[in-house]
Order: sequence, then C-alpha cells, then structure tokens
Amino acid sequence: MTLSLRRIFTIIALTIAWCALWRTVSIANIASGLIVSAFATSPRLGTAGLGNVRFGPLVRLIALVLVDLVKSTVEVATEILTPTDRTDESIIAVSLPPTGRNHFLLLVIAITLTPGTAVVDADVDTGEIYLHLLHDRNRQATIDNVHVLAELAAAALPVGTVGAAA
Repeated sequence: MTLSLRRIFTIIALTIAWCALWRTVSIANIASGLIVSAFATSPRLGTAGLGNVRFGPLVRLIALVLVDLVKSTVEVATEILTPTDRTDESIIAVSLPPTGRNHFLLLVIAITLTPGTAVVDADVDTGEIYLHLLHDRNRQATIDNVHVLAELAAAALPVGTVGAAA
C-alpha cells in the first residue's frame, strides 16, 4: 500500500490534533494518534478519497454563515430592545435539494447558529428540515437562504461515489 503525499499530510495533521486533544505530546499519544489517523484515512474504510474540499465555495459558505449570524443577531437584539413585540413566529418546512442531503448535519448546525431561527425537527429520509422562525415575514428569504447554504455545502464538500476517481 502506497501513501500519497496528501494522505501523509493528513495523518500528520490528525496526529497533531490528537495530541492537542490529549493536551500532551508523548510517545504514547503520538503512536496512538498515528494509528488512529492511519486507520481513519485508510482507503479500506470505504470513504477515503470520495471528495475534495473546494476552498472557494467553502470560504463563501463560511462567509454566508457569518453574515447570517451578524444580521440575525442584530435583528433579535433590536426585537428585544424595542418595547413593541413585532414577532410573528411560525414553523416552516424546507425541502433540501438532493445534494444538500449529503450535508444534513452541517446545514442543521449552520441554521441553528443564527438567532431567530432554530431547527425543530429534521427528516433525513425525506430531506425536510422544520424551522422555527421568529418573524414569518422572513419565510421566503429563509427558504432561499437554506437552499443557498445547501448548494454551497455541496460545492465546498463534494461527495463522490464509491469507486470514483479521487
């Protein structure tokens, strides 16, 4: 079995992370980190090499989540500080595109991070995410935003098929 330069780099990075998690660099931690890392990146696991990170879409995804975080924080803070209650809460269902279903957990976390929007239920089988909205007037914008998040997640972290060339 040959080791590619990319796999060697990944094993080293994962071993460093392993030692950081244990908060100590020792022979035992390095050895166990190398073993766990080599196993985790093993092509025999069935998942190694099935996708590549695309940094352009990944940066756009992170930027979109950060912008959403700032905008929604300001909106919720404004709602809290104003004497008039302008909330019009609702629960909506958002159907993810098929490519978004491969990144279900990432999308649930990204959506839940933003104040004023929370995932209350999710069905992986149907690709539906049920969201609680603080303001129903944002319904269509939220649905559109979830679809953009799903598209960026799929572009940033493509999922291949078993046996596909990496």
